[in-house]
Amino acid sequence: MELKRSKDRKVTTLSSNNGKIAKIANSFGLPAGKNYSCRGETDICSKVCYAGKLEKVYPNVRKVLMHNWNLLSTADYSIQVNLISNMMKDFVLESEKWKAEKLFRIHWDGDFFSDEYARAWKEVILSTPDIQYWVYTRVDSAARILQGIDNLSLYYSADNDNLTTAKKLSSEGIRLAYLADSFAMGADTMKSIIGKVGAKCPENAKQIPLIDNKGGACVSCGLCIHNKADIRFSASKK
Repeated sequence: MELKRSKDRKVTTLSSNNGKIAKIANSFGLPAGKNYSCRGETDICSKVCYAGKLEKVYPNVRKVLMHNWNLLSTADYSIQVNLISNMMKDFVLESEKWKAEKLFRIHWDGDFFSDEYARAWKEVILSTPDIQYWVYTRVDSAARILQGIDNLSLYYSADNDNLTTAKKLSSEGIRLAYLADSFAMGADTMKSIIGKVGAKCPENAKQIPLIDNKGGACVSCGLCIHNKADIRFSASKK
């Protein structure tokens, strides 16, 4: 049995000629929620979780996520490493076939359900320096485990429910991806934490398309992928 990657339009490195369909599966997901992988879930993120909503709308998406969950959640560390390593080998082959950049989004849905699992990802990331990874997590211990890896762009996903932890992690040098009701509200909070307002996610702000014929919005933007700035998201997209 093998883990299954996902084709996420927002993060894909290669799209169809009409700019509507993702051609590279360069993301990985697990089912959302505290009953599954999201041990750092807050009340705010549970209410606005777009990935969790997709699970309900698309049964086949849910099936893939549960497949991954059933393999990883019952596996020991060595098996987790082996499963993730094999998945990333397939990703490299696919990327090289299409001559696409090796950019990989960890957890388009879900999160680090255990520290052991976070360490498994750390081992794989360190062993694949030719791949640039990025991830957002609401698990503070996972953020600390994964901090300081050259080919990983790491963000702690913050909102008003976990603000105290966000402030502490920011002081330790970990980037924040802050969610507020509006960009203006997020700017005020970010400035109080880091002394700067941070950058708006341009896709969330409707400044760039989710996907076009050059690839997904995250690839077009590059801020999160290359850890260029702390990021603001708006639940209202305003």
